[in-house]
Amino acid sequence: MMEILFDEIPSLDLAHFTKGSPDQKKAFVKALGEAYQNIGFVAIKNHGLSQGLQDQLYQSIQDFFALPDSVKTKYEHPEIGYQRGYTGKGKEHAKGRNTGDLKEFYHVGQELSSIPDTDSVKKEYPSNVWPEEIPLLKDSSIEAYQTLENAGKSMLQAIALHLGLDEDYFEDKVAYGNSILRQIHYFPIENPDEVPADAVRAAEHGDINLITLLMGASADGLQVLRKDGVWIPITALPDQIVVNVGDMLERLTNKKLKSTIHRVVNPSREKMNSSRYSIPFFMHPRSEMDLTCLESCVDSENPKQFTDISAGGFLEERLRELGLRS
Repeated sequence: MMEILFDEIPSLDLAHFTKGSPDQKKAFVKALGEAYQNIGFVAIKNHGLSQGLQDQLYQSIQDFFALPDSVKTKYEHPEIGYQRGYTGKGKEHAKGRNTGDLKEFYHVGQELSSIPDTDSVKKEYPSNVWPEEIPLLKDSSIEAYQTLENAGKSMLQAIALHLGLDEDYFEDKVAYGNSILRQIHYFPIENPDEVPADAVRAAEHGDINLITLLMGASADGLQVLRKDGVWIPITALPDQIVVNVGDMLERLTNKKLKSTIHRVVNPSREKMNSSRYSIPFFMHPRSEMDLTCLESCVDSENPKQFTDISAGGFLEERLRELGLRS
């Protein structure tokens, strides 16, 4: 496939895949495959999230993060690797770094009540943690989680077709998967001289999961590293979400699909005292999913680049590297 250096990430309409004609569906799969083999990011419209739900969710997380630290820490659970509830300022750092990112966040996972008692995965996940001070956070988070999970399943169907797999290849692997809705506050810095010189909002990294679905952030700052080493800004229109390849999908496809390095840069010094909010949905499979490279993605020109591992094993490994597991 010809290498393309995008100046901006491609925009696609998910309705062309889910409701379009056979030709529209085929064109969507082709365009998605080209984008994911070259830059690893696309902007998608008709994803199912209403503007009203997004506004409600952003308002509820702004209200939560405005609470005193002493209140927020009631919802912090290091014993489960911070996989549910609150994670305090500077606790997470990028792989290979020791300086914590300038952010705090709140994690929401599968609602256990939605998982059948007969499914063994129900015993694997911790319960969600809901702040009693912000009752709106629960309903808006659950609705956003389920909406983004459905959009993610459609994206994975298109990815499967691009890879020459059955359209429903990922379906049983992501059913009640270990996905996380992360609600992030890049907190204001009143005096930039008081933070480490190399501290940034989110240092350059690849995501752990299969794909990430990101609803519009409240300010600029997200950048992606292009193949030629140039950082380009990621922007999406108000009706779009950004969907990118994660490390698990890169591993499964033996780097055929690219988990592109990205970061959130600090604003100008005079704007460091302002907040930035962002809500990514990290789509994870069930922990037993086998991430062994697909045979169709391994050949003499592209020999196997990864050892075999399960999704659960890979997640544990990465959480330790990020400082969220001891």
